[in-house]
Amino acid sequence: MDGARGSQGEMLSQLLQHGHSSSALKDVNVVAMLHYFWEQKQAHRGIVQSDSLVVYESAPSPSPPYICYVTLPGGSCFGNFQCCFTKAEARRDAARIALMNSLFNELPTRQITPEFISHSLEEAAATASGCISDASDPSTSIGAYCLMLESNLGKTMLEFQEIMTVFQLLHWNGTLKVFRERKCSRQEVISYYSQHALDEYTRSHMALDWLVRERQGPGSISQELQLALRELGEARRSGRELRFYKEKKEILSLALCQAYSQEQEGGAQEARWAESDHHAQDEGQNLSEDQPVELDASLVYSHDNNQRSRES
Repeated sequence: MDGARGSQGEMLSQLLQHGHSSSALKDVNVVAMLHYFWEQKQAHRGIVQSDSLVVYESAPSPSPPYICYVTLPGGSCFGNFQCCFTKAEARRDAARIALMNSLFNELPTRQITPEFISHSLEEAAATASGCISDASDPSTSIGAYCLMLESNLGKTMLEFQEIMTVFQLLHWNGTLKVFRERKCSRQEVISYYSQHALDEYTRSHMALDWLVRERQGPGSISQELQLALRELGEARRSGRELRFYKEKKEILSLALCQAYSQEQEGGAQEARWAESDHHAQDEGQNLSEDQPVELDASLVYSHDNNQRSRES
């Protein structure tokens, strides 16, 4: 363990020495250092990583400046904050920000301790003009915050932020409000989502909620997506943790794609109905009154079903 701390200290010193020099970064392989850091950290925890340890994602762009995001085990996300003119440069810059945060997160001051909880609650009470005595009541905001801190005792701030991101999204999406209306206690909600990671199932449900809002107020998704993109850009350029903003962007993008698909399907269905009606009208005009009428049973069935659909 002491050896691991020593190697982390060496990496931190090297990064601090070269952190403000773009030319010196060429001599520091931050991508390899980041991978090595998390490889050692996972091995110390006895975790066997079956998929990619550190995931890089380049934002689609036909020309510079390029943007790259890096997602760490657990879900924390960082991006390049410098203006990068190559994708490799953006990748290195994102890795450097992620590595700096990963190393700082290992400092004792970044761990949730009883002293840290006490200080955080005092700050929260002062900021929210609340009462510190509310910390013992989970039905209050400060009480819920206290409960979350205590349930993550011993974890680091980066780990705590990963859990908080889930609740930020639930609040943003209106899900927490629904839980309150259903009389779910904060303890139940915190207990459940503290044990369940943010997955595709949760994202899909949030996207469906935004589809409902889009039907009630067309343009809602596009407006919220523009806001999310602006927030993501501002957070990235300031070197902050990005998962909350990036998750919002992905959920809204998914909802927008689904809304567009439904709109396209609706337009195609209307086109088929119009074509069927036009075909039936042409058939009627070509029939003479003294000719026997012969109709295709499948056409009659199809036209009858389409007619019922329009009437309903």
